[in-house]
Amino acid sequence: MARAAGKCPGIKWVHSAPTKVIHIRDVPDAVHAGLTRAAQSQGVSLTRYVQRELKQIAEREHLVRHNVEVIRRTQDQVRGNLDRKAILKELHDGRTE
Repeated sequence: MARAAGKCPGIKWVHSAPTKVIHIRDVPDAVHAGLTRAAQSQGVSLTRYVQRELKQIAEREHLVRHNVEVIRRTQDQVRGNLDRKAILKELHDGRTE
């Protein structure tokens, strides 16, 4: 069963689909230790913690791309006369679509 990830309708997380494996090499000791501490402080495994962080990165990337599209569309509409209110309105309207 698919569900939308957070407020990001462009990304679907499918629980029944096969998962992918990512191997990350050359992680500095300090980075590994920091991630391990963060996972422990939240009471989850390192794997679960990194999975959640990667999901947030993917969602954020989708929002950035969406915002770029909205800004370009707004610039075209105002033909270079950028109005902050118009851009914010378009961003808000685009997120509710």
